Amino acid sequence: MRFSTLSVFAGLAVAEDVLYSSQRLQKRGIDSQGNYNISFFHVNDVHAHLDVFSSSGTDCTRPERGCFGGYSRIKATIDEQRAKYDDSLWLNVGDEFQGTLFYTYYGGEVIAKTLNQLGFDAMTLGNHEFDGGDDMLGDFIANLTNIPIISANIHSDHPKLNKTIKPYQIFPDKGLAVIGVTTETTPGISKPSNLTTFSDSIEAVQNAIDEIKATTNITRIAAITHIGYDKDKELAAAVSGLQLIMGGHSHTLLGDMEGAEGDYPTIVQNKDGDEVFIVTAYRWGEYVGYIDVTYDVNGKILAYHGAPHHMTNTTKYDETLQAQIDEWRKPFAEFAAEVLGVSNVVLDQTTCQQQECLLGDFMADAMYSYRKSANDNVAFAIINAGGVRATIDEGDITRGEVLTSFPFGNAIVEIKLPGSDLWDVLEGIVSKVNVQNGRPVTSFLQISQGIKIEYNPANANGTKLVSVTIGDAPLDQSAEYEFVTLDFLAGGGDNFFTPTKDFAILDTQDQVLTQYIQEQTPVDIALDGRIKIVDGTAEPPTNGTTPTPTATASATETGGSYSTVAPPVVPRAVKASSSDAAPVVARQVGAFAAVGVALVAALVMLWGQL
Repeated sequence: MRFSTLSVFAGLAVAEDVLYSSQRLQKRGIDSQGNYNISFFHVNDVHAHLDVFSSSGTDCTRPERGCFGGYSRIKATIDEQRAKYDDSLWLNVGDEFQGTLFYTYYGGEVIAKTLNQLGFDAMTLGNHEFDGGDDMLGDFIANLTNIPIISANIHSDHPKLNKTIKPYQIFPDKGLAVIGVTTETTPGISKPSNLTTFSDSIEAVQNAIDEIKATTNITRIAAITHIGYDKDKELAAAVSGLQLIMGGHSHTLLGDMEGAEGDYPTIVQNKDGDEVFIVTAYRWGEYVGYIDVTYDVNGKILAYHGAPHHMTNTTKYDETLQAQIDEWRKPFAEFAAEVLGVSNVVLDQTTCQQQECLLGDFMADAMYSYRKSANDNVAFAIINAGGVRATIDEGDITRGEVLTSFPFGNAIVEIKLPGSDLWDVLEGIVSKVNVQNGRPVTSFLQISQGIKIEYNPANANGTKLVSVTIGDAPLDQSAEYEFVTLDFLAGGGDNFFTPTKDFAILDTQDQVLTQYIQEQTPVDIALDGRIKIVDGTAEPPTNGTTPTPTATASATETGGSYSTVAPPVVPRAVKASSSDAAPVVARQVGAFAAVGVALVAALVMLWGQL
């Protein structure tokens, strides 16, 4: 843990999960040097976890193992902390929708009621806010009370959105502006209408900064960004005039705790040589982010202090809000508690976006088994890792856990692809760039029995895939393969395939998994190496053997994407009888010369507060 000059002189020490509450820093405002102090509290990617949850993100049925998060705890924490300070902001970085039965059952209704009680000063939108479409999002925003919705790169002509989303919020009493921004990949991973578009996030933020500076005298500018930690670092490096980023989307844990992926804050130098501070608060409301900053007279951050605050069994909670959440749970509690089977192992989700994972294997195998029983020609199943949302713990498997882990209501579909096109699809996924259109692929994959993939992430885009085995034989470029996937993916979601709607809708993902659990209980499985990282490259193709990717010869690296002359990959539907199931829808900063300024400022502030 590092400390700012100001906080060191104030004699404050902060532990990993503790918010400081020194009486010496309760006075706020601008000191005699023109320095200004403000506290920021932030949360992101709660995903409808209104109530406490287990470490896996499912309902907390075993409190002795720890219950985390919960908006009643967050409310009690924020109410207590904000009362200590005159100048603070409480910000929501998006993705309140989708993830538990509170959303599945109520849509955005009770989420809006909860957020109104939390008193957020501003909120940006995550991609999942668009899962119910523009119309549903418009109704959700209309039900919010005094919570400005900001996103500088969303442009909508939808009548419910065109006047409700603005690029930034000015806080005149604080001399500060907060800009919002939403991942521009939203159309490929959610369901905004064609009336709503998403522009480049870096350009949108810089335009907002320039407008703020041209029309106001504000120099203190922060951003709430639902674009992911890596993109936050790119944004910080690319823009001028931004000092603080509070991020979301990537579910990144920052801090000194075990498992953290970086410092809280992470500090990036922008193109002008100034430092930009990046913080984010993991996922599901398990942590409340907290950073206290001191700006100098020019709006640059002179010093900071803070740490994420962990919501655990020992955290106080707001009794009134918890009583409401308990009432909202009652209509679906019995349904969610139904035991479907037992697992002897933890069906882990946490690594699904990086490698083969146990819950990904289990879900893909469920889909493969389901369709193989009706069509023996089906060779395998493929799903997106982004659709696997929460670990299923060892022990009883409940219906609520299934719906929390797979909340989207995606339908199973069956399609055909030539072997050469299938290779291109898989190459695009492991390269994270679609071979045909050159745009990013926004999720890793998980696969079933019947297919094995080897790839080398060290190779250039277009050549990362090393081998594909279907059944017991290498992928044959000239063969045609039938397989099952999700309607979301076949329709272009996550940019796996060229979009098509030419498929029959089968059962939903959760229905298929429920049946499979009942058939397989007790579940006792292990990883089997169906996805492997290896050295080397693909061998030149011959008929009936593993082919070289069709895009390799013409692939040209262009900043993470590449061009190709390969034809589009368009899945061809396999005609099948459709069921009635349909998809539901603190450290010192600045140059060494600033040290003296910080020391003087700290001493002056302390003198005035003694």
